This record gives sequence, C-alpha cells and structure tokens, in this order.
Amino acid sequence: MNPETTSLLQIRDLHLATTGLMPKQLLNGISLDINPGETLCLVGESGSGKSLTSLSIMGLLPQRELAVTSGTISLDGENLLNASAKRLRQLRATRMAMIFQEPMTALNPVMTVGEQLDEVLAIHTSLGRSERRRRVIAALDDVHLPDPERLAQRFPHQLSGGQRQRIMIAMALALEPKLLIADEPTTALDVTTQAQILKLIKELQERHGTAVLFITHDMGVVADIADRVLVMRKGSPVEEGAARMVISEPKETYTRELLAAIPTLRPRPATTSHKTVPALSVARLCKTFSSGRHTVNALKDVSITLHAGRTLGIVGESGSGKSTLARCIMGLEEATSGTIRIDGADMSTANAETRRLQAARLQMVFQDPNRSLNPRRTVMQSVTEGAINFGTSRSAAMEKAGRLIEMVGLPAASLERYPHQFSGGQRQRIALARALMMDPEVIVADEAVSALDVSVQAQVLDLLESLQQRFGLAILFITHDLRVAARLCDDIVVMQRGVAVEAGPAESVLVQPQSDYTRSLLDAVPGKTLDQVTSFWANVIRQEQTAEVTPVP
Repeated sequence: MNPETTSLLQIRDLHLATTGLMPKQLLNGISLDINPGETLCLVGESGSGKSLTSLSIMGLLPQRELAVTSGTISLDGENLLNASAKRLRQLRATRMAMIFQEPMTALNPVMTVGEQLDEVLAIHTSLGRSERRRRVIAALDDVHLPDPERLAQRFPHQLSGGQRQRIMIAMALALEPKLLIADEPTTALDVTTQAQILKLIKELQERHGTAVLFITHDMGVVADIADRVLVMRKGSPVEEGAARMVISEPKETYTRELLAAIPTLRPRPATTSHKTVPALSVARLCKTFSSGRHTVNALKDVSITLHAGRTLGIVGESGSGKSTLARCIMGLEEATSGTIRIDGADMSTANAETRRLQAARLQMVFQDPNRSLNPRRTVMQSVTEGAINFGTSRSAAMEKAGRLIEMVGLPAASLERYPHQFSGGQRQRIALARALMMDPEVIVADEAVSALDVSVQAQVLDLLESLQQRFGLAILFITHDLRVAARLCDDIVVMQRGVAVEAGPAESVLVQPQSDYTRSLLDAVPGKTLDQVTSFWANVIRQEQTAEVTPVP
C-alpha cells in the first residue's frame, strides 16, 4: 500500500514554533498518514506536542503566537496550510471534525444541546427547519442517548460527563466528516463510560468509514482501539508502527517507559497498621439532596474504616457517591444522618472548637490543583496559609514549607513562584505539600491523579506511598481507575448509586469480586491484556536502573 496515494490525511515534516524575536521550536519533523477507516493513536506525555499537531490540522492555532515554519498537511489531497480562513471553516465539520477533552468548555452553556446541533446543520447545509430537527434527533439517537426528543431540550450542565461527550461526538459526526480527531475524549470519564464512548467511536467509524486520529496518554486505550501508533516526546516523533508491534516489541526506551508506568490490575501487598483505633471511621452515613419534589439519595448507609498507614480506595462510576462521601467527611457537606469519627472522636457530638481542631487532622487533595491553588498567590503563600491560620508563626511556617517542598521533590526556589509556572504534576506536588503543612492523620485524595499522564501519575503515586510510610498517613483515595486502585490501595469499597455494594481487601475485591457491578467495572478496564507487557518492561527498567547505581568492584 502506497500512503502517498491512499492516505486521507498526510502530514510531512511538520515544524511549528512560537512567533516573536526568540522563537521556540515546539514541533520537530512530525510525519504521519491515516487511511479511511483507520485509527492512528498519538501517544506521549503532556507537552509532547499531540494537541498542537491536531490544532495544526484543524487550523485552530493562535496565529499571533504560533506558526507552522515548514512542512505540509494534506486532507484528501488538499493542502490545509494554504487554505484560507473561509475554506477552513467550510472544511470543519464537513470534511474534518474534532472532539475535545472537556466537553463542558466546548459546549455553549446558554444554548440547549439541540440548538447547538441545529446550528451546525444551519451553517453548513441548506436544510429547512423541520428537516434539521429530524437530523438532530437522528444524530442524538445515533450516539445511543436515551429519549433524544427530551434530551435535545436540555442544557449541557443538566447532562452527565458521558452524555456531554456523546453530544460532542454527535456534533462532530453530524455531517459525516472523513476525518475525526479525538483529543483525550475519555480521560475524565469512569471506566464503564469510557468503554461505551470507545465502542461508540469504533461503531460510527465502521459505519461511515471515518479515519480517526485519537490523542491519548493511556496505553490501555491504545491497545484496545489503535491500528497504528505514533509515540511523541517533546515535539518530536519517537516511534511509529502497528499498535500490536509497538506495544509488544517497543524499540525505543521512552516507549518502554510509558508501558512500564501503567499500573497493573494485580493488587500490591497490603500494609499493616499497628493502631487499634481507626484514624477515620464512618457508620451508616446518609446524604439526601432535595429540590422541590425531586429527591436524590446520594449516600445510603455507607460505612467505612480506615487505619493509620493504610490506603482505602473508593471506586465506582460518576454519580456513585464517591465525591459526596469525601465532602461529607471533610465537612464540606452536612450528612443527613450517620456518624463520622476522627481518631475515635465523634464529630457530630463534638463542640465547635473540637471539630475545628479535629478537622485540621484531615486534609484534602483535589483532582485539579490548578483550581485549588490561588493563581494570585505564590506557592509559599498557598502552602503556609492554613498553618498560619491555625496559630503557627509566619517564620516557622515558612521554614516548614521549605522542608516540605523539597520533600515532595521540588526545589526550595519554587516557593517564590506562582501556580501557572508549574506543570500539572508539579502543581499536584505543591497541593500535597500544602496538605502536609497541617500534620494531618488522614489525607482525602479525590481523583488526585486522574488528569495526569501515566508517567507523571506514577511519580505522584510513588510520592504518596513514600509520604505515607514516612508520616504514617491514612489515605482515603477516590478514583474511577481500577489500575490506580490496585497500585495504591490496601482495601477497596465499591460504590454504586450511593450504596457500598462490595468492600474488602484489594486482593479480594479485584481478584475475586463478588458483586456483578464490580465485575462489570473490571471488564470495562481498557487494555486488560497489557498487564504482562507492563510488568515485563517495569522489571527490565528496574534492573537497568539498579545496574546503573551498583558500584563496580
């Protein structure tokens, strides 16, 4: 097969740089081909240039800041780099379309989803209102959304994350484009919703013969959907080939490191706690939300026990009650009924001062540190704020912050910088340092690594483990990623619609699940066949690192 004649999308030697007096090279010689009906995965860490490549194709680069300096991009024989702005607008949706990572930022919050789909058809076709309405309902039905007539009248905030992503797919495929670009479309979704979205894209691809450029850092997803893979690092191509060969026989060290960083589904050996009184215990916790006649039982008689030095994982789909449980424990929501005990003290009967002091022993690490860190405050101000509010002198707090920031793997000079000057993984390290400032007994981590690529995720998980061992921390770890749960957790509670449907040691829940729901979560994990490959390369890299530090006799 000659890619010069059969490829739908061709990129040749693409170079991209910042504009200005001192341009910085961001893409270095990217070349790829995608044929009709084929899926090519772009893989790499954050900052590897995956999204820049896709934005170059779509003509969505900020023109005053970035510019293609050389190379070509051809879609069905047409050079996109020579196309006018008007022509690119015509091509988008009709010949090429894009699904973005976060649909909530891509959808208009003040228009119903039906109106937004209708807008696409009104701009790019001459169909009448009634025919457009029929096509809108058909498009929603195509992506398996329930009751399309009713759902078309709803606004984006009234839908779940998985439903919003289906709306984005419906909009992207409304005019049957030949090329679909999917930029991390399942990163923030739970495993079952992710599996549904991946299956849907594959189904629509087969039906319409669409070429798919799928951007991801998840090698499990790659194993399940890719025909071919292009691995990127720091704007340069590293390795390309058939997905099966790149995964089973990677030629480059960086590809092997990406594979080795993926946690397996085999639970780690459990740690032992020597304290008899739990650091945190919750008994028969209930939380009900009411709005007019509508009532939602977000938590129903949930009980958990967490000891010092151990990690308890709370897993389940979106809407299962995981984050509501965390917010009730942290005092950010008031439970409807039930008890929460911190180191044996009942928070529901304690006086205000006791609750204040005990609450300081619980600290939370949120999913997105960019939102939880004040962009106008330096790292020093953010890290020391809580301790100073609880009576620590400014000088003592600053001295302690210096020790902690180095403990989480950042230089002391980081304290004088602002959050936007750090990567996502570095910001999560800052959030951990801030939590440790309060000398907590329990850390509640709510999807704390879900937005990170696999290699950075592995570093943060290693850091959490080392901090747990050093300080004897109890960690309540909320996640939808069962691989991460196996990597970090001693015990697991599986949540479904506010109910704990299964609980026990990780080695029991993940290896011999008793609940049908738990089994469905495990079945939905992408790339289940990767465990042997990732374990192999993890061992190889570990041996190589050991050999490097072993002194020569």
